[in-house]
Amino acid sequence: MDNKVMVKVDNVSMKFNLSSEKFDSFKEYVIKSIKNQVSFEEFWALKNVSFEVLKGDALGLIGLNGSGKSTMLKTIAGVLKPTEGTVTVYGTVAPLIELGAGFDMDLTARENVFLNGALLGHSRKEMEEYYEDIVSFSELRDFMDVPVKNFSSGMVSRLGFAIATIGTPDILIVDEVLAVGDFRFQEKCEERIQDMVRKGTTILFVSHSIQQVKKICNKIAWLEKGKLKRFGDAQTICSEYENS
Repeated sequence: MDNKVMVKVDNVSMKFNLSSEKFDSFKEYVIKSIKNQVSFEEFWALKNVSFEVLKGDALGLIGLNGSGKSTMLKTIAGVLKPTEGTVTVYGTVAPLIELGAGFDMDLTARENVFLNGALLGHSRKEMEEYYEDIVSFSELRDFMDVPVKNFSSGMVSRLGFAIATIGTPDILIVDEVLAVGDFRFQEKCEERIQDMVRKGTTILFVSHSIQQVKKICNKIAWLEKGKLKRFGDAQTICSEYENS
């Protein structure tokens, strides 16, 4: 592993304005907004978070629900812009953040392979070369001409993962998507991620399973209430986390 920085998170904070009251309809919300009768509470999902991820690192983000893990990944993926601070990413990013993100549910799986590939920056020719690998890995050969809206969440996850991991992206972002589907396929995904790490891909990984994190990751960012509590060696920090 070399020391090339692939992701630099510098003093990142993310603020959301949460409405402090509930509305029965969108119309009621609009009317009260016009009358300046809507009040908001500030919620800092991330606060002054800084770390660097090197080439070939597999970084696991751990913490309780609401600690800021998914917000951090979305910020790195460019889905969200931080309120304060900067995120610098070096290289191509393949994000697997939300199940079916980038899919048109009315199109078939085959059509979505080419649509999703285009969104990830691949040409049609490249996708034609990768197509057989995607079909084979996802184990969806008999369903490629079926609209994705008829797929189970596990099938959508398989297809999304197979597309996102073609070639060797510089950075792969995986958020909880391996929680869907059977155990055997999860193991198959873990093996592919480990193979990508060996080839130099940098991984950013969120999973509810601390065992999965320990198996895949060599570094950990432990978030607590939006702040970085610990950053460093995976085995050491996962042990601390499990005993906390």
